[in-house]
Amino acid sequence: MHYSDDLKYMHRALELAIVARGRTRPNPVVGAVIVNGGEIVGQGYHKQAGTPHAEVHALQQAGLRANGATLYVTLEPCNHYGKTPPCTKAIIEAGIKKVVVATLDPNPRVCGQGMKALTEAGIETTIGIMEAEAQKINEAFFTKIIKGRPFVSLKVAMTLDGKIATYSGNSRWITGEKSRHYVHELRNIYDVIMVGIGTVLMDDPLLNTRLGGVDSRDPIRAIVDSNLQIPLVSQIVKSAKEQPTMVFCSKQADKQSEAQLIIQGIEVIRVKGEADKLDIEEIVSIIGHKGYNSILLEGGAGLNTAMLEQRLIDKLYWFIAPKIIGGSQAPGPIGGPGVSIMDDAIKLDSISINRFGQDIMITAYTRW
Repeated sequence: MHYSDDLKYMHRALELAIVARGRTRPNPVVGAVIVNGGEIVGQGYHKQAGTPHAEVHALQQAGLRANGATLYVTLEPCNHYGKTPPCTKAIIEAGIKKVVVATLDPNPRVCGQGMKALTEAGIETTIGIMEAEAQKINEAFFTKIIKGRPFVSLKVAMTLDGKIATYSGNSRWITGEKSRHYVHELRNIYDVIMVGIGTVLMDDPLLNTRLGGVDSRDPIRAIVDSNLQIPLVSQIVKSAKEQPTMVFCSKQADKQSEAQLIIQGIEVIRVKGEADKLDIEEIVSIIGHKGYNSILLEGGAGLNTAMLEQRLIDKLYWFIAPKIIGGSQAPGPIGGPGVSIMDDAIKLDSISINRFGQDIMITAYTRW
């Protein structure tokens, strides 16, 4: 089989994998394709944790035609017992002749062990076909394994003159409808959406996903609220039993307010730090320990700054609307004292630019 064929079939496996983005936590997204005689005879993807992996779905579809076939899979097959049996065992028993893997699994329980088991069973293996693409679709999973914390993306919507609201606090709507629709697509694939109490008090948001008839799910909500100021009549509190919500507060926060929120279905989590500055690293760590791989931060200047200062931002979605509102008191997306010299500015990599109607979106990764 030619290299161009390898690319074609691996591309298909990647397409399958991304169907389940936002639905497999704490597992990665994985797609698999089985080819026999130049024909796809089986394909599948991992749908959610605790269910069969992509390879198993593809093998079931292929049936007896898996014997002597080539398996293309976006991530190294597992070789250990977890909630499901090892995929390597199913691959070997099905008589697969060759396995083409896009990237190794960074999980120490898997890394290299799956490929070793297949090789020892006499199966031909290849690694590295579309490796960068495979790692990118699982950037949240890779970050969680390597850094030990969730992957955090910051979403900002600002005017051309760098404002996220008017001097009175009005921020609806800075960007156009197409940009806002894309933000809902992001919410559909991120595990957690995070904001500070200032955003809740100013906008009374729902922080859900609104995509109409498209298959969608709501992210878990995380509210940073040091003093438990969130109103019981807010949309977030009123919908907490339908959309799971965590509120992070200081250890000194009012216990009666906590009890009222718990009754409404909110999980209240007390963390270290001063009443006006919680330990943001602890908050992100707790979210990770709960099994969430990714966070979409839609905060105001205070929370955005705290996350940047702790180097917790991995990716940026930065929307710029062709509007000028002015005002020295109108807030910008980042606060704090800032850097004193240009050499200390946060550097960005892998920059791309997209248009949504009249708006521009810059996507980039932080370089810490």
